Amino acid sequence: MRLLAALLVWLTFAASAAAAPSALDQALKAGAVPSAAGPQRTERIEAELVAMSAWAAPGSTAIVAIRQKIKPGWHTYWRNQGDSGGPTTLTWSLSEGVSPGDILWPLPERQRLQSLMNYGYSGTVFLPVPIEVPASARPGEALALRVTAHFYVCSDEMCVPEDLDLALNLPVRDGAAPLDPRFGQAVQDVIATAPRPAGIEARARFADGKLTLTATGGPLANAAPKWAYFYPFEGGVIDHAAAQSGERGPQGLTLNLAPGRGLTANGLKPPLAGVLSTDLGAWEISAHQGASLPGATGQGVIGDGDGVKTSSAASTTAADFAKAALFALLGGLILNLMPCVFPILAMKAAALSRSAHEPAEARRDGLAFLAGVLATFLVLAGALLALRASGQALGWGFQLQSPGVVAALSLLMLAVALNLSGVFHVGAGLQGAGHGPLARLPGATGAFFTGVLAVVVAAPCTAPFMAFALGAALLMAWPMALAVFLMLGLGLALPYVLISLSPRLLSRLPRPGPWMETLRNLLAFPMYGAALWLAWVYGRQTADALALLFGAGLMLALALWLYGRSQAASGKGRLAGIAAALSLIAALGLGVLAARAAPASSEAAASASAHLPSQPWSEAAVQAALAEGRPVLVNFTADWCVTCKINEGAALSSPRTAEAMQAANAVYLVGDWTRRDDAITAELQRHGRSGVPLYLLYQPGQAAPRILPQLLTEGTVVGALKDAAR
Repeated sequence: MRLLAALLVWLTFAASAAAAPSALDQALKAGAVPSAAGPQRTERIEAELVAMSAWAAPGSTAIVAIRQKIKPGWHTYWRNQGDSGGPTTLTWSLSEGVSPGDILWPLPERQRLQSLMNYGYSGTVFLPVPIEVPASARPGEALALRVTAHFYVCSDEMCVPEDLDLALNLPVRDGAAPLDPRFGQAVQDVIATAPRPAGIEARARFADGKLTLTATGGPLANAAPKWAYFYPFEGGVIDHAAAQSGERGPQGLTLNLAPGRGLTANGLKPPLAGVLSTDLGAWEISAHQGASLPGATGQGVIGDGDGVKTSSAASTTAADFAKAALFALLGGLILNLMPCVFPILAMKAAALSRSAHEPAEARRDGLAFLAGVLATFLVLAGALLALRASGQALGWGFQLQSPGVVAALSLLMLAVALNLSGVFHVGAGLQGAGHGPLARLPGATGAFFTGVLAVVVAAPCTAPFMAFALGAALLMAWPMALAVFLMLGLGLALPYVLISLSPRLLSRLPRPGPWMETLRNLLAFPMYGAALWLAWVYGRQTADALALLFGAGLMLALALWLYGRSQAASGKGRLAGIAAALSLIAALGLGVLAARAAPASSEAAASASAHLPSQPWSEAAVQAALAEGRPVLVNFTADWCVTCKINEGAALSSPRTAEAMQAANAVYLVGDWTRRDDAITAELQRHGRSGVPLYLLYQPGQAAPRILPQLLTEGTVVGALKDAAR
């Protein structure tokens, strides 16, 4: 009976499923939310239909994307799957007048399986699709988008076809829409980096059983790629698993491809279309049949980058790792001299002066400070690597791109400054044995959290040597990357630790006395300055919300003053303690409101970040200026980057620099990274950097820009502009 009942339930389910499409069509016509909205899952893949923008305007083109989250050990496929599997295809069910475009395919990974080579994706991937919205769409309603996504999800052992019904209810409104807060930035980043035509001329020649592809011009002119690989749009044209040998020339490159069975059987049917991927970038090309192009040979052999996965860490040699670790150590040492670390130096000086003549306490504090630095670097590096592995585009200092984090740090700096000023005490208080009012933080705990704060505040700075080290670390396997970050932390903490472990050096400091309290009060002012600077950064990141942060700072100062009064009352300050708690609650409330403030416009931020007349950076703006024969100076900066601001004040705002810009007829572009911008992050990564500052000087006729030093001088900029104008 149970078997019969189960069979009846199954038949009922099958019958309802067969009738489902017509019911769904009715729901779509009525504008109802389809039942498949949100993520849909199988054992091997999770998929969801997501939007790039918060809404769609009537008569516009909206961008949606199929978000795939693929189980580790499994993968899906590109438009040409390679030797096995099958591409992702979409079957749409849309209201009248709504029409979808083709998938905009990101560059795939090369997935080698024994003698086979496949092209596909692992991890998290977005497949953007344009949707034409009819002009008749009414604001206030919603477009009910429904699609059945057909996946081939494969591992090294098996392939499973998976069909998932996905749906999205996209609001219709007038006006330009902001990015969708969930996945809009990720979709936009895929669109910005997807291969596109770039003015490259290509020819294909098939003779004597050999297939030769030459490509010249565009971004290949005057470039020097280290490797190149051709992904054909059609299967069977080449032997996907065969190595692709190549040679570069002054205007482009040549690839020798092994012909596939389809080519040997049917001959070359022009054009041979696909994606040419190099270490300099990836572009769509269409190669017509003909003789090889001149300028594509004669300057050395290039590889095919076999083993390079576009979305995963590249292989790293022991020498590369050792070099990155050494540079990270040197960068950490130099970081102690960067302006953004000066407030922490004040706290270090106060701690050293307190324990100078107690070697055991000094050693304990030094090691605790080192532990705080290394632990925080591990947390930041782990978060950065995990977010990047999930598809987020982030770089060094990413935490300061959040106005909420900047607001919290500003209030924390204010609290530390008030503590140094003696407004309140943490730890032993006024009666600490032999230490008096200097015992603000309890021993090793205080030293540990000083190390934590040092790392957080050091994030705005990118010292020399750090750029290479962090850029390389983000391309390494995670154990190596974490080791590089730890070496950076060791460099930052090393001077303080060495002094704390050297009794001879410590003994040269004056004996404890009243001067120590004066020094501590004096060292509070760098902390006040840091709080004000972070408040200024917060004001640049948000729109008219600075008053909320000022209010939170006022209430926090009142709360800590009342708390200090209650400490001084020796148990009789209960009323002051209650008032302090209420003030602290008010400060927290205003702080939460400040953290949720609306962001400032990126255009306003970019224009305010420059001293020379400037335009916001974009790849299109660079190419447009180069097409006019004008040099381009690009400044990737951020308001929280102190080194950037010093460079801008010293080298990018002088009359001589302005005259050199005018004489060279150069265009000045500013990429403002104060708030998160995935396009800027991708450009930094393309040049081996993980943070700002980065200065690029493009010259017409040269594809690769000149990278200027991180510490600029007026003479460096003027000389580079004169060279570009020749």
